[in-house]
Amino acid sequence: METIVLGIGETLVRDDRRWASWADWLGVPAHTLSALVGAAVARGGDATDALRVLRPGMDVDEAYSARAAAGRGEHLDETDLYPDVRPALAELRAAGMRVVVAGNGTARAGELLRALDLPADLVVTSDEWGVRKPDPAFFARVVEAAEAAPEATLYVGDHPADDLFPASAAGLRTAHLRRGPYGHWWAEHPDVVETADFRVGALTELAGVVVRAVDVAEDAGVEKGARRATLRAVR
Repeated sequence: METIVLGIGETLVRDDRRWASWADWLGVPAHTLSALVGAAVARGGDATDALRVLRPGMDVDEAYSARAAAGRGEHLDETDLYPDVRPALAELRAAGMRVVVAGNGTARAGELLRALDLPADLVVTSDEWGVRKPDPAFFARVVEAAEAAPEATLYVGDHPADDLFPASAAGLRTAHLRRGPYGHWWAEHPDVVETADFRVGALTELAGVVVRAVDVAEDAGVEKGARRATLRAVR
Protein backbone atom coordinates (compact mmCIF):
# COMPACT_ATOMS: atom_id res chain seq x y z
CA MET A 1 0.00 0.00 0.00
CA GLU A 2 1.39 3.37 -1.01
CA THR A 3 -1.36 5.95 -0.41
CA ILE A 4 -4.14 6.31 2.15
CA VAL A 5 -7.02 8.63 1.20
CA LEU A 6 -9.53 9.60 3.87
CA GLY A 7 -12.97 11.19 3.67
CA ILE A 8 -13.89 14.17 5.82
CA GLY A 9 -17.29 14.13 7.55
CA GLU A 10 -17.52 11.50 10.31
CA THR A 11 -14.15 10.13 9.20
CA LEU A 12 -11.97 13.00 10.37
CA VAL A 13 -14.53 15.57 11.51
CA ARG A 14 -17.43 15.18 13.91
CA ASP A 15 -20.71 16.42 12.49
CA ASP A 16 -22.09 17.67 15.82
CA ARG A 17 -21.43 21.32 15.09
CA ARG A 18 -22.78 21.05 11.54
CA TRP A 19 -26.19 19.74 12.55
CA ALA A 20 -26.43 21.93 15.65
CA SER A 21 -25.82 25.03 13.53
CA TRP A 22 -28.49 23.96 11.04
CA ALA A 23 -30.95 23.34 13.88
CA ASP A 24 -30.24 26.77 15.27
CA TRP A 25 -30.73 28.36 11.83
CA LEU A 26 -34.05 26.57 11.34
CA GLY A 27 -35.22 27.32 14.86
CA VAL A 28 -35.70 23.74 16.03
CA PRO A 29 -34.15 21.79 18.94
CA ALA A 30 -30.89 20.07 18.00
CA HIS A 31 -32.24 16.68 19.09
CA THR A 32 -35.17 17.04 16.66
CA LEU A 33 -32.87 17.47 13.70
CA SER A 34 -30.56 14.70 14.96
CA ALA A 35 -33.49 12.30 15.15
CA LEU A 36 -34.52 13.16 11.60
CA VAL A 37 -30.95 12.67 10.38
CA GLY A 38 -31.00 9.24 12.01
CA ALA A 39 -34.24 8.38 10.25
CA ALA A 40 -32.76 9.40 6.89
CA VAL A 41 -29.69 7.26 7.53
CA ALA A 42 -31.78 4.24 8.49
CA ARG A 43 -33.74 4.55 5.23
CA GLY A 44 -30.51 4.70 3.25
CA GLY A 45 -31.17 8.28 2.19
CA ASP A 46 -29.09 11.43 2.28
CA ALA A 47 -28.78 13.02 5.72
CA THR A 48 -29.71 16.41 4.25
CA ASP A 49 -33.17 14.95 3.58
CA ALA A 50 -33.76 15.77 7.24
CA LEU A 51 -33.55 19.48 6.44
CA ARG A 52 -36.24 19.13 3.79
CA VAL A 53 -38.54 17.36 6.23
CA LEU A 54 -38.40 20.50 8.37
CA ARG A 55 -38.56 22.86 5.38
CA PRO A 56 -40.18 21.09 2.40
CA GLY A 57 -38.69 22.15 -0.90
CA MET A 58 -35.71 23.75 0.80
CA ASP A 59 -32.69 24.47 -1.43
CA VAL A 60 -29.83 23.49 0.87
CA ASP A 61 -27.18 25.37 -1.13
CA GLU A 62 -29.22 28.57 -1.06
CA ALA A 63 -29.82 28.17 2.68
CA TYR A 64 -26.10 27.61 3.24
CA SER A 65 -25.31 30.84 1.36
CA ALA A 66 -27.93 32.70 3.41
CA ARG A 67 -26.35 31.46 6.62
CA ALA A 68 -22.91 32.60 5.47
CA ALA A 69 -24.27 36.02 4.46
CA ALA A 70 -25.80 36.38 7.91
CA GLY A 71 -22.45 35.67 9.56
CA ARG A 72 -23.48 32.18 10.64
CA GLY A 73 -21.49 30.22 8.12
CA GLU A 74 -19.22 27.25 8.39
CA HIS A 75 -16.79 26.86 11.27
CA LEU A 76 -14.27 24.14 11.99
CA ASP A 77 -11.48 23.95 14.53
CA GLU A 78 -9.39 21.42 16.44
CA THR A 79 -12.31 20.44 18.67
CA ASP A 80 -14.20 19.16 15.62
CA LEU A 81 -11.58 16.52 14.87
CA TYR A 82 -11.95 13.03 16.26
CA PRO A 83 -9.13 12.41 18.79
CA ASP A 84 -7.55 9.62 16.74
CA VAL A 85 -7.07 11.77 13.62
CA ARG A 86 -3.67 13.34 14.28
CA PRO A 87 -1.99 10.23 15.74
CA ALA A 88 -3.36 8.00 12.97
CA LEU A 89 -2.31 10.28 10.13
CA ALA A 90 1.11 10.79 11.68
CA GLU A 91 1.57 7.03 12.06
CA LEU A 92 0.64 6.42 8.42
CA ARG A 93 3.13 9.01 7.20
CA ALA A 94 5.81 7.59 9.49
CA ALA A 95 5.17 4.23 7.82
CA GLY A 96 6.11 5.84 4.50
CA MET A 97 2.61 6.25 3.07
CA ARG A 98 1.26 9.26 1.22
CA VAL A 99 -1.73 10.64 3.14
CA VAL A 100 -4.51 12.47 1.29
CA VAL A 101 -7.71 13.96 2.71
CA ALA A 102 -10.40 14.14 0.01
CA GLY A 103 -14.11 14.20 0.66
CA ASN A 104 -17.35 16.06 0.13
CA GLY A 105 -17.21 19.59 1.43
CA THR A 106 -17.25 23.25 0.55
CA ALA A 107 -14.26 25.32 -0.52
CA ARG A 108 -14.52 27.02 2.87
CA ALA A 109 -14.24 23.63 4.59
CA GLY A 110 -11.07 22.99 2.61
CA GLU A 111 -9.58 26.27 3.81
CA LEU A 112 -10.48 25.51 7.42
CA LEU A 113 -9.07 21.99 7.27
CA ARG A 114 -5.78 23.13 5.73
CA ALA A 115 -5.49 25.79 8.45
CA LEU A 116 -5.38 22.96 11.01
CA ASP A 117 -2.08 21.80 9.51
CA LEU A 118 -2.93 18.11 9.59
CA PRO A 119 -0.15 15.55 9.00
CA ALA A 120 -1.31 15.03 5.41
CA ASP A 121 0.28 15.54 2.01
CA LEU A 122 -2.88 16.96 0.44
CA VAL A 123 -6.22 18.24 1.74
CA VAL A 124 -8.95 18.91 -0.82
CA THR A 125 -12.76 19.05 -0.96
CA SER A 126 -15.34 18.15 -3.58
CA ASP A 127 -16.27 21.78 -4.23
CA GLU A 128 -12.62 22.56 -4.96
CA TRP A 129 -12.58 19.68 -7.46
CA GLY A 130 -15.99 20.56 -8.88
CA VAL A 131 -17.35 17.03 -8.41
CA ARG A 132 -18.91 15.24 -5.43
CA LYS A 133 -18.98 11.68 -4.18
CA PRO A 134 -20.29 9.22 -5.23
CA ASP A 135 -19.68 10.44 -8.80
CA PRO A 136 -17.06 8.19 -10.47
CA ALA A 137 -15.31 11.37 -11.62
CA PHE A 138 -14.56 12.17 -7.97
CA PHE A 139 -12.75 8.87 -7.55
CA ALA A 140 -10.89 9.42 -10.81
CA ARG A 141 -9.55 12.57 -9.15
CA VAL A 142 -8.71 10.54 -6.06
CA VAL A 143 -6.58 8.21 -8.18
CA GLU A 144 -4.74 11.23 -9.63
CA ALA A 145 -4.20 12.76 -6.19
CA ALA A 146 -2.98 9.45 -4.77
CA GLU A 147 0.00 9.40 -7.13
CA ALA A 148 -0.20 5.60 -6.94
CA ALA A 149 -1.99 2.81 -8.76
CA PRO A 150 -5.60 2.21 -7.63
CA GLU A 151 -4.67 -1.19 -6.17
CA ALA A 152 -1.98 0.52 -4.10
CA THR A 153 -4.42 3.15 -2.78
CA LEU A 154 -6.77 2.71 0.19
CA TYR A 155 -9.87 4.90 0.50
CA VAL A 156 -11.21 5.20 4.06
CA GLY A 157 -14.75 6.34 4.86
CA ASP A 158 -17.88 5.70 6.90
CA HIS A 159 -20.55 5.95 4.17
CA PRO A 160 -21.22 2.79 2.13
CA ALA A 161 -22.92 4.50 -0.83
CA ASP A 162 -20.68 7.58 -0.98
CA ASP A 163 -17.35 6.03 0.03
CA LEU A 164 -17.11 2.27 0.01
CA PHE A 165 -19.00 1.14 -3.09
CA PRO A 166 -17.85 3.80 -5.60
CA ALA A 167 -14.24 3.61 -4.37
CA SER A 168 -14.27 -0.16 -4.84
CA ALA A 169 -15.84 0.23 -8.28
CA ALA A 170 -12.94 2.55 -9.18
CA GLY A 171 -10.49 -0.23 -8.35
CA LEU A 172 -9.33 1.26 -5.05
CA ARG A 173 -8.79 -0.72 -1.88
CA THR A 174 -11.39 0.25 0.74
CA ALA A 175 -11.69 0.51 4.50
CA HIS A 176 -15.09 0.98 6.12
CA LEU A 177 -14.93 3.01 9.33
CA ARG A 178 -17.53 2.19 11.96
CA ARG A 179 -18.13 5.75 13.04
CA GLY A 180 -20.99 8.21 12.78
CA PRO A 181 -24.60 7.31 11.93
CA TYR A 182 -23.85 5.68 8.57
CA GLY A 183 -20.77 3.88 9.81
CA HIS A 184 -22.57 2.26 12.73
CA TRP A 185 -25.94 1.59 11.10
CA TRP A 186 -24.55 -0.12 7.98
CA ALA A 187 -21.45 -1.75 9.49
CA GLU A 188 -22.77 -5.31 9.39
CA HIS A 189 -24.72 -5.08 6.15
CA PRO A 190 -23.72 -8.01 3.90
CA ASP A 191 -22.74 -5.70 1.04
CA VAL A 192 -20.43 -3.72 3.33
CA VAL A 193 -18.87 -6.88 4.74
CA GLU A 194 -18.37 -8.28 1.23
CA THR A 195 -16.99 -5.10 -0.34
CA ALA A 196 -14.64 -3.69 2.30
CA ASP A 197 -11.04 -4.86 2.24
CA PHE A 198 -10.81 -3.70 5.85
CA ARG A 199 -13.34 -2.80 8.53
CA VAL A 200 -12.07 -0.70 11.41
CA GLY A 201 -13.49 1.01 14.46
CA ALA A 202 -10.79 3.68 14.73
CA LEU A 203 -8.31 5.35 12.41
CA THR A 204 -5.45 4.25 14.65
CA GLU A 205 -6.11 0.67 13.51
CA LEU A 206 -5.23 1.50 9.91
CA ALA A 207 -1.43 1.39 9.97
CA GLY A 208 -1.36 -1.97 11.71
CA VAL A 209 -3.88 -3.75 9.49
CA VAL A 210 -2.45 -2.33 6.27
CA VAL A 211 1.14 -3.26 7.10
CA ARG A 212 0.08 -6.72 8.24
CA ALA A 213 -1.96 -7.31 5.10
CA VAL A 214 0.89 -6.24 2.83
CA ASP A 215 3.27 -8.53 4.72
CA VAL A 216 0.87 -11.45 4.31
CA ALA A 217 0.55 -10.77 0.58
CA GLU A 218 4.31 -10.55 0.11
CA ASP A 219 4.97 -13.68 2.15
CA ALA A 220 2.41 -15.55 0.08
CA GLY A 221 4.13 -14.40 -3.10
CA VAL A 222 0.83 -13.48 -4.71
CA GLU A 223 0.62 -11.43 -7.86
CA LYS A 224 -0.73 -7.86 -7.67
CA GLY A 225 -4.00 -8.80 -9.27
CA ALA A 226 -4.64 -11.50 -6.67
CA ARG A 227 -3.82 -9.45 -3.59
CA ARG A 228 -7.39 -8.35 -2.94
CA ALA A 229 -8.40 -11.84 -1.78
CA THR A 230 -5.37 -12.01 0.50
CA LEU A 231 -6.18 -8.62 2.00
CA ARG A 232 -9.73 -9.68 2.78
CA ALA A 233 -8.49 -12.86 4.43
CA VAL A 234 -6.82 -10.88 7.22
CA ARG A 235 -9.68 -8.49 7.98
